[in-house]
Amino acid sequence: MSMEEREFSPGSVERQVIDSKGVVRDVPRGWILVPPGDAALTRRIKQAGDFWIVQERKGRKVFSRGVWAPEETVTSIQRELEVERATEGFAKRREADAKRREKVQGQYVGDFHAAVVEFLKFHPRHADLAEKFAAAVVTHATPVGSGTVARTKRIPIEKRASAAVIAWMRHQTTAYDTMKIARVKGERREVRRQLAERSRAILDAYRRGQPVDPECPLVAAVK
Repeated sequence: MSMEEREFSPGSVERQVIDSKGVVRDVPRGWILVPPGDAALTRRIKQAGDFWIVQERKGRKVFSRGVWAPEETVTSIQRELEVERATEGFAKRREADAKRREKVQGQYVGDFHAAVVEFLKFHPRHADLAEKFAAAVVTHATPVGSGTVARTKRIPIEKRASAAVIAWMRHQTTAYDTMKIARVKGERREVRRQLAERSRAILDAYRRGQPVDPECPLVAAVK
């Protein structure tokens, strides 16, 4: 069975899934659903043999809803993992992995902050505003698991930084989150484009060193 044949969408009732052709399938008797969250368990279940992956698409994102597999297989693997995770060696590896991830994350936050500041390129007279602005964007965009554009590796960090700035301004300096946008194809994209243009106009003013407008939504957002 290919990987594609093992991938399903959630069914409308318990113990049913929907395959890629839209056919409703009953989960085999004796199988249980293992929720997402334990990568090691999921990996070993897939290596062990029979399993079905359940995923749900919402917009452009795909969310894991777990893995169906024989209960006997799942129970056996869970016991193996419990024994392994109780050892001193496992504890040391976890600690080392945590420190490594913390170091990598710290380095990335620093690099991303620098990329945001470089994208802003505010006039020196607005250096303080630029720093507060960059800090706000970085705090929002860089946490692991945030799902923001800053976490993707598909585009260069410079483009991630510019996209993160515009996204932050869309949510923090405009009424986008409360707008009633018509359910017409392309309408939301057009609204986002127009708001991005306004955001870039604000950025350009600070890049040129124009005086701060007390009513500027950016100033209010970073206070």
